[in-house]
Amino acid sequence: MTIFDVLTLVGGLCLFLFGMSVMGDALERRAGGKLKSLLGKITGNKLKGLLTGIGVTSIIQSSSATTVMVVGFVNSNLMSLKQAIGVIMGANIGTTITAWILSLGGISDDNVFVQLLKPMSFTPVLAFLGIILYMFCKETKKKDTGTILLGFAVLMFGMDIMTGAVSGLAQVPEFQQLFIMFKNPVFGVLAGAVLTAIIQSSSASVGILQALAITGQVSFGAAIPIIMGQNIGTCITAILSSFGTNRNAKRAALVHLSFNVIGTVVWLTTFTIADFVFAPSLFDQAADMAGIAIAHSTFNILCTALLLPMSSLLEKLAHKLIPETKTPDKIAELDERLITTPAVALERCHNVVQEMAGYAVQSVKESISCLMKYTPESEEIVRELEDKTDHYEDIVATYLVKLSTVQISDSDSAEAAMLLKAIGDFERISDHASNLVDSAKEMNDKEFSFSKGAREQLIKLTDAVCEILDLSIKAFIEDDATAVVSVEPLEEVIDEMKEKMRSEHILRLQQGSCSIEMGFVWSDILTNLERISDHCSNVAGCIIDSAANNLNVHESLKAVKRNNKYFDKQYEEYYKKYIG
Repeated sequence: MTIFDVLTLVGGLCLFLFGMSVMGDALERRAGGKLKSLLGKITGNKLKGLLTGIGVTSIIQSSSATTVMVVGFVNSNLMSLKQAIGVIMGANIGTTITAWILSLGGISDDNVFVQLLKPMSFTPVLAFLGIILYMFCKETKKKDTGTILLGFAVLMFGMDIMTGAVSGLAQVPEFQQLFIMFKNPVFGVLAGAVLTAIIQSSSASVGILQALAITGQVSFGAAIPIIMGQNIGTCITAILSSFGTNRNAKRAALVHLSFNVIGTVVWLTTFTIADFVFAPSLFDQAADMAGIAIAHSTFNILCTALLLPMSSLLEKLAHKLIPETKTPDKIAELDERLITTPAVALERCHNVVQEMAGYAVQSVKESISCLMKYTPESEEIVRELEDKTDHYEDIVATYLVKLSTVQISDSDSAEAAMLLKAIGDFERISDHASNLVDSAKEMNDKEFSFSKGAREQLIKLTDAVCEILDLSIKAFIEDDATAVVSVEPLEEVIDEMKEKMRSEHILRLQQGSCSIEMGFVWSDILTNLERISDHCSNVAGCIIDSAANNLNVHESLKAVKRNNKYFDKQYEEYYKKYIG
């Protein structure tokens, strides 16, 4: 083998790994919605978890990425260890699809229709379509589809270059001796584990093994232990990602490792016995690309069949090796491991912002009750809720900024922008709730009280504010279009209520039925309540913007008002309800 052959082999390997990486990343972006749907169906049911793992890994073509996601979910308390086990096992089966696709390159039948199934027959067409979609389409989804096709084309070209470069190795004595050495099962397992740990992809290492099988020197006796070792080596990614996580997340990574180690020990023992009993006829045959794909799938299915019924024992083993301590686990509200899958990371962000919105609404309602009857307990509750919303704003904003460094789709980008705007509004809502408590405390300390008329007006205004809060939260959480368009007419009515109440207060001042000092407090209360409704309107506008991939909230809200019969009807209903 010449130096030129070595360089060609290295170049082919680089193209293969690069193509696999590009294709995998594009598949994750393109399948974002499907990932959210699949992961949302995870339950404690073992079979459903298994099918979810198979489905997710089949879509993104990487068991490593799936297990890293699982570690992130467990670390964020979104998934229990029991749920994670089934998904991890399914990931091992889902990752075998890549080997089946690559095995098409080994087709050798002379039939023209069979030859058309070879990837190199249609890869140039895919590359051509891919470059057109990538260069000439502006829509992100089409660009991602083009990237997938280009990644696949580069992967297959790299595979073709590798197989061409290694074909001459069949006559190299040292190469023959190498695979004779790998017939020792322990050496084979170690070789597979080390190679996969280095490149952190079992699919890629199986592809390399398939390329070497073209030489005819790789027997099933050597290939099967290497495949078993590759399953152990792929665990390195999950183990590395578990550093700095809570105990349950570490246990998830440990389950992944123990699953593959136990499976390898059991089936390697079975393989060694079978090899001894049936030698030399059974496993000395040369493995081809399809044979390696079959061996890869069979091993992973057998491991799952063996250990899925005993998943509770794997869970107990993980708890035994990583026991509980007196210090409670810290739950990661937003785990950076999920950023590698932007659609899933955004879904988690959305859930956290929903919690934040709930705290903001609770703080307003508690502050209103405090206005009606001040208690130190109510004040403390509002202060704590405001601290929580401040905390959520900080962590979500930081997380979304980090997410912006990753390539994401147009729809995901619009959702990220919407969330950034929404957290600012929810934080300001809780600030205004805190301001209302300040006014309640001042009234209590100075022994101010509302007149009967002012109190009745205030109750109507606070009822309207509570309704607009509920509408905006419903619109945000449920993506309810009816609630979205109902927010703006109510906000207009609240503005009018505020002006009407302010004018009537001036009359009370002129009549001497209200003090100037109490007037300042009254003005602050009205302003804060009206500002809360403004932020609710902003939230509704953000939802409209996100749906239209637009970033102009004010234009969106104006569009709701223009020539909108529903707006006029809702406005009239709210006006009658609150103003009369």
